[in-house]
Amino acid sequence: MTAIVHPEIDRYAHDHTEPPTALLDELREYTHANEPSAGMQVGRVEGTLLGMLVALMRARRVLEIGTFTGYSALSMAQALPPDGELVTCERDPGVARVARSFFDRSEHGKKIRIALGDALDTIRGLPASPPFDLVFIDADKARYPDYYEEALPRLRQGGLIVADNTLWSGEVLAPETEDARALAAFNERVARDPRVEKVLLPVRDGVTLARKR
Repeated sequence: MTAIVHPEIDRYAHDHTEPPTALLDELREYTHANEPSAGMQVGRVEGTLLGMLVALMRARRVLEIGTFTGYSALSMAQALPPDGELVTCERDPGVARVARSFFDRSEHGKKIRIALGDALDTIRGLPASPPFDLVFIDADKARYPDYYEEALPRLRQGGLIVADNTLWSGEVLAPETEDARALAAFNERVARDPRVEKVLLPVRDGVTLARKR
């Protein structure tokens, strides 16, 4: 991932953001030491942002599409109430095992349920009620529109969809790769969707917030 924010500004933001727990720090270090795709992991700033959004919304139910090693799920679960629930979708059993091993070491891990398999199948199998308060999309980019359309009906009025990587290292300005084209198309879809209020933030690799009207 190519930085879209000047590295010194990015470091300044990092240093002036609430620090993560020791377990999250350990998870970040483990991921960077053991996972070739460690760059997919959200960092301190975005993880804290996700947790703050959950807390501000007083969310009780969260859906995550794309677990990876679990940093974002654990960041959000920490902000849920004791009886809150986070369903996280992951198709790779290897990274799911890593995530579960860290969840099991947290007092908040009991709030998290990993749904292993194709995320679209998982979402389509979820009941319409009770609805989710927040949905975080951070999985294969080509299917962002599909995840969005399946998640929106399962989101409460006033609920929030958060989509990661929506600036894709700036490539959405002149998309040439399949992922860049998919994300540019997703951004246009959300921008023109009257069902949501939206804002695209230049946080990390781009974060879109879409609030259901």
